[in-house]
Amino acid sequence: MLHKLNFFRKPVVKEAESNDVELLKKSATEVCNTLFSDKLAHLKIQNYTYDTKEAVAELGLDKEMVEQLVDDYVAQIIKAIIQFDEYMEKLQHSEANQIELDYTLFRDLAHKNLGVARNLRIKDAEVLLYELMKKDDLEYLLICLEALKVCAIKLRPKCAYDTIKLIQIKNSL
Repeated sequence: MLHKLNFFRKPVVKEAESNDVELLKKSATEVCNTLFSDKLAHLKIQNYTYDTKEAVAELGLDKEMVEQLVDDYVAQIIKAIIQFDEYMEKLQHSEANQIELDYTLFRDLAHKNLGVARNLRIKDAEVLLYELMKKDDLEYLLICLEALKVCAIKLRPKCAYDTIKLIQIKNSL
């Protein structure tokens, strides 16, 4: 099973920021490649690369606005991972205690984020969030969450890094 989504609980590393961003991007890319060539290969999104052109054309917004919205989306997903993790812990607890699983909050959060991904035409996120809304296998859902996280990091590594760092600082207060 994958490590529980605990990258927020790691201490802040005191290296040069650009090195941290590059390490984060490299790690995310490696995890993406591993997941999409193995456990999530059936989703057929391994070689997906986001391009703002589709969102610019269909939404009638300028490129800079779409870029800003994508940054906002990445920050939103990174923050949502914390909520997904909390809901997943409750689901795992229910499963371990043979209590009926209630996916309502988990699926509502996936649905909320799916709307944003659809609006921005972020195809890999659309596929993963749809899986989070429809599947019941907790281990598979954890894998999809991990993929969603690393796809967001890969999409905008600097934004993801800044968001993670802010969360770590906030949690240390």
